[in-house]
Amino acid sequence: MSLSPPPRVMIEPLVRATLLEDLGRAGDLTTDAIVPLDLSVKCVFAARQPGVVAGLDLARLAFILIDPAIAFIVEKEDGSPVAKGGIIARVEGPARGILTAERTALNFLGHLSGIATATASIVAAITGTKAQVVCTRKTTPGLRAIEKYAVRAGGGGNHRFGLDDAVLIKDNHVAIAGSITEALRRARARAGHLVKIEIEVDTLAQLAEALEQKADAVLLDNMSPAMLTEAVKMVAGRAITEASGGITLATAPEIAASGVDLMSAGWLTHSAAVLDIGLDFLE
Repeated sequence: MSLSPPPRVMIEPLVRATLLEDLGRAGDLTTDAIVPLDLSVKCVFAARQPGVVAGLDLARLAFILIDPAIAFIVEKEDGSPVAKGGIIARVEGPARGILTAERTALNFLGHLSGIATATASIVAAITGTKAQVVCTRKTTPGLRAIEKYAVRAGGGGNHRFGLDDAVLIKDNHVAIAGSITEALRRARARAGHLVKIEIEVDTLAQLAEALEQKADAVLLDNMSPAMLTEAVKMVAGRAITEASGGITLATAPEIAASGVDLMSAGWLTHSAAVLDIGLDFLE
């Protein structure tokens, strides 16, 4: 897998803010009171359940920002599957720093690995179809870049990152414009030549209108698998087709079998369960 994590300049503010939230005004009272200043330890991040790893750079940075003397050795790269009990990374160095950064590192690693794991489950369920799983803008405020990275780590793709990198005409836009035709006309008059235009449709009649106006992509919203199949036939390659709504691990195979190009699922980023990972001290 060719996976490029976000550069440090993007993730450091997130990690730094999270550490500061935890440290508050007085630092780690518990660790500073109990753990000797000169104590060094060795630990491992171990998976308590099988999954797919994501978020190692953020976990590493949490330790380094607290104490640069801490060593972080990766055993499973982002995007790698890990079995229950599998070692993801090793952490060695000053015990105080490791304990202080532990929760921040685990929060990022567990959350992002959970997203990657959920994405990988959908990807596996639609193997053999041409459909690609993509995420949406339904992300945790402030964490969009890293949550979308976690989707990529799980084998999925990204929809637009924000309101400024593509035009997506939703039903409320159509209602204000008065029609699909008028909404597309206004969007095309404003958008630059490199900006793609997608429009949401609920019916085959709306789809026909969108195709007549040469939309670049059509979001087929909450359509049944049978209707999706008919919609794909109508499009006949003239636009990118995206199925949205009701996509779960159980429904994904039938939806993908309709022939759509993309399947967008907001729950991958807003509701994926955290992957259970622990930091275990070695004797």
